[in-house]
Amino acid sequence: MSPKTKQIVGWVLAGLISALFLFSASGKLMPNEESLKMAGNFGLDASAFKMLGVVELVSVLLFLYPRTGVLGTLLLASYMGGAIATHLEHGDSIVAPCVIQAVLWIVAVFRFPELKSRIMSNS
Repeated sequence: MSPKTKQIVGWVLAGLISALFLFSASGKLMPNEESLKMAGNFGLDASAFKMLGVVELVSVLLFLYPRTGVLGTLLLASYMGGAIATHLEHGDSIVAPCVIQAVLWIVAVFRFPELKSRIMSNS
């Protein structure tokens, strides 16, 4: 695969995963009755729910910007770790957050070759 093709594929994959996170963040920043009820089931009030939306939005913007992409990856991965823990605590399925987490890391390793070399290195 040529470097140009790799770059295009990386941006398309980053766009897809980012769209998912942006959709999620918009639901938290402009909540409806249904999403606030779901947040309440997790023990979150409206202000905490909005703050999660802000954190998610900032993280995805950092992920999209190439110079801060690795930092954004780490923040989104941490965010998804919190989602997995919350789902476990409340007895919900963790399949969706785990799949999103895995796809996030696949996209990040594809976009940021330095991550692959760090993860795969022996020292």
